[in-house]
Amino acid sequence: MTTAMDCDYTIEGSGPPLFLIHGIGAARDAWRFMVPVLREHFTVVSYDLRGHGTSPLPDGEFGLDDLVADLEHLRRRIGIEKAHFAGHSLGGQIGPAYARAHPQRVLSLGILSTAAFRTEDDSEKVWAVVKAMQENGIARVLETLTARWFTDDFIDRHAELVERRLKQVIDTNPKVFMNVFHIYAGTEMAPWLHEVTVPSLVLTGENDGGCNPRLNKQIDAALPNSELVILPHYKHSILVEAADDVSAHLIRFML
Repeated sequence: MTTAMDCDYTIEGSGPPLFLIHGIGAARDAWRFMVPVLREHFTVVSYDLRGHGTSPLPDGEFGLDDLVADLEHLRRRIGIEKAHFAGHSLGGQIGPAYARAHPQRVLSLGILSTAAFRTEDDSEKVWAVVKAMQENGIARVLETLTARWFTDDFIDRHAELVERRLKQVIDTNPKVFMNVFHIYAGTEMAPWLHEVTVPSLVLTGENDGGCNPRLNKQIDAALPNSELVILPHYKHSILVEAADDVSAHLIRFML
């Protein structure tokens, strides 16, 4: 049975509503470099997924449907009828799943740095990360993920931002972190993406290993009403490294 939870949220700005959905082991502050730009054009609603940030911890395991239910519960609590939605990574799976379940509530989607149409090899790689975390601990494996998230140049110039991201993951309840990583690894949108008919912007970094252009081209091809943008040079953490570029594309596409 799906039971929604009260997630903590922040509302800023004015204009059409835009919900921002963060990824694994993050929080609504993942969007902190984008919100100052977006709130000039949108009423921006950023929130912490259950078990993340300052949102309450769930009792037991949960799935993608529960995260969709949390988002719908939040929309109702705030009293917004229809909105734009943008999600990053796991949030890029929650957004389309929400649009499939509640199409009448969605004006458009931003699907940022996410994965679908994984090959057997793709799946083996992501499950290998899950297995390594279970066997060796989250903290040890994180160091190897840093190079997948950030470009070398950014790591050299902004060590404090990289460290902050790693600390945020380590500070996340480990059961919750592994739960959402399982959701991300186990979700395959390919069978139903064609049902998501709202205007959708599909965007990823050229050098994002797990959410690469190859997969995003297939996401774009499956969606009936979409546009594909590949940002040159960037890897997975585009909300931090490419905040201005991502914001500009969302504003252009959604308004």
